[in-house]
Amino acid sequence: MTTTTDVITEAVLRTKNLNVYYGSHLAVKNVSLDIPEKQVVAFIGPSGCGKSTVLRCFNRMNDLVSSAKIEGKVTFKGRDIYDSKIDPVRLRCRIGMVFQKANPFPKSIYDNIAWGARLNGITQDMDQVVEESLKKAALWEEVKDKLRQSGLALSGGQQQRLCIARAIAIKPEVILMDEPCSALDPISTIKVEETLHELKQQYTIVIVTHNMQQASRVSDFTAFFNAEAAKGGKVGYLVEYDKTPIIFQNPAQEATKDYVSGRFG
Repeated sequence: MTTTTDVITEAVLRTKNLNVYYGSHLAVKNVSLDIPEKQVVAFIGPSGCGKSTVLRCFNRMNDLVSSAKIEGKVTFKGRDIYDSKIDPVRLRCRIGMVFQKANPFPKSIYDNIAWGARLNGITQDMDQVVEESLKKAALWEEVKDKLRQSGLALSGGQQQRLCIARAIAIKPEVILMDEPCSALDPISTIKVEETLHELKQQYTIVIVTHNMQQASRVSDFTAFFNAEAAKGGKVGYLVEYDKTPIIFQNPAQEATKDYVSGRFG
C-alpha cells in the first residue's frame, strides 16, 4: 500500500490499522489514512472493496448494524470516536452524512431543514438558518418562492441538494457523502459537483464515488480501494492514497494504474 499520510499534518479524521467485521467476516482490513481539513477526499474502487464501510466508520453509522465490530483506531481531531465517553448522536452532528438516495422528509422544504436544526439544538433565527443552508447547497434561488411546498415535489437533483442543505443546517465540521450523484442525471450531477467546490471552503468532505471522472474533478486527495477473495466473501483494503493528480496521472501501484485507466481485471 502507498499512502501520503506522512505529508498530511492537519488531519481532521484519521484511521490507524482499521479492521471492520460483520459477524465473523472481515470486511475491511488494515486501513490507515488521514483526512485533511477543508479538502475533498474521494474513495474509489470496485464494488465490495469497503469504500462505504470505511466512510461509515467516520460517524459510527456501522453502530447501527448489530453484527458490526471495529478494530484499530478512528480519531476525529485527535480523539478516539469509539471511546465509550463519545455520544454517537452528538458525533453525527459534527460529522454529517448525505446518502446515495436522496431521502427528504415528507415535509415542506422549509421544515426539512428547520426540523433537523431544531432537533439538534440550533437556536438562531430559523429563517436565517434555512436561507443560509439552501444558499450553501446552491438551491436557494430555485426554491425561495416555494419553501412551504413539499420537499418530495422537487426533482431528484434538487432533493439531493436539499439533503445537503439539511446536513449543513446542523453546523457540521465534516460532510460524508456516499455516492450522492449515482441516481442523478448529468445536469444535476454537475450542480452537486459545483456545490462541493463551494462547500470545501468551510467543510471537510469525504465522498464515495464509482465515477472516476467525478473523483478527478471534485477531489483534492483520492484513496483507491480494492478487494480480494477470502473465505466468507470479499475483503476490502486500501491500495493507494495520494493527491488526486498523482493517483490519476502517476500512481505508484500497478493496480491503481489499471483501475483508473480502465484496464482493471
